[in-house]
Amino acid sequence: MMTPKKPDPVDVEVGQRIRIQRLQSGLSQTSLAEQLGVTFQQVQKYEKGVNRVGAGRLTKIAKVLGVPVSTFFGAHDTSSIERSERGTASSPLKLLTVPGALRLLRAYAQLNDGKMRRSIVELVENVAAGRR
Repeated sequence: MMTPKKPDPVDVEVGQRIRIQRLQSGLSQTSLAEQLGVTFQQVQKYEKGVNRVGAGRLTKIAKVLGVPVSTFFGAHDTSSIERSERGTASSPLKLLTVPGALRLLRAYAQLNDGKMRRSIVELVENVAAGRR
């Protein structure tokens, strides 16, 4: 019996970065797919890292999203990929794909008061931990 092949951690990371950029651009999977000439299911598979994105297609995605191709690799961030391969940590980028996370981060980044920022982080951590 064959076991299903696990997606390569680099493909997963690239897919997460595509999703983050797509969401930031306000495009749906369908809209991106139409501009690429593929189905939205194909875009889903790219974003999950199930299907590897070829160099030509990645260049096209970067052009549609208006970002440099290097955006999808994050050479400075390879340690998160290495950790996920060892199973000790997953990519922090995956957190940005949680519904509302990008909105929360954008609003948080607009705060200038350090004390207010700490209070908000504490509040969210307490709510997440089930404390009030």
